[in-house]
Amino acid sequence: MSELRLRFQTLEVGDLDIHLRTLRDNQQFQDDDGVAQALGISSASWSLFGIVWPSGKVLAHQVLDKDIKGKRILEVGCGIGLSSLLLNLRDADITATDYHPEAGAFLQENARINEAKEIPFVRTGWEDIDSGIGKFDLIIGSDILYESEHVELLAKFIEQHANPQCEVMIVDPGRGNHARFSKQMVLRGFTHTQAPPEASSDYLDKPFKGQVLSYIRT
Repeated sequence: MSELRLRFQTLEVGDLDIHLRTLRDNQQFQDDDGVAQALGISSASWSLFGIVWPSGKVLAHQVLDKDIKGKRILEVGCGIGLSSLLLNLRDADITATDYHPEAGAFLQENARINEAKEIPFVRTGWEDIDSGIGKFDLIIGSDILYESEHVELLAKFIEQHANPQCEVMIVDPGRGNHARFSKQMVLRGFTHTQAPPEASSDYLDKPFKGQVLSYIRT
């Protein structure tokens, strides 16, 4: 049985310290029972869920001061779940989803490390007809537009889980698919704006070349 090498770190997001157990690097792999393989997750992409990526840091800073009162929030493709953990510490009504079979266990362990309540998590794919999680007022995600064939699937998944009045915020590092995705969202009644994140140089090692994509339906 292969052994995973882990990393423990603390990230400062505003006045909050987020304690994380992550994979040490993107070379880690453990799928002894073939669960990920059965889901179509290759050994090359297996580790991607378990690392803190720049887009994830940007999203966490975007939601740090977000008005969350009375809102039901969904993180799509949460990966290691940095923003879900932050929102959980803010006592938000947050639910997380990811396709990876290990994402939920890592998320709950990190919630425990942060001495916070368990975060509702559902392992689901964007092709799933009904994941049973209901509808939300705010839907967030980071670096989830990495495959062109997933653009319409993601838009449909968001529409499935968006309340009639809903805000969607996605941090995209610039993979070239966001224009097609924005067209899909506009077709579904959302208005679209985008802008680079403010002050990302304060917490990222390299300049962030992506955009914060915002969609609102009222």
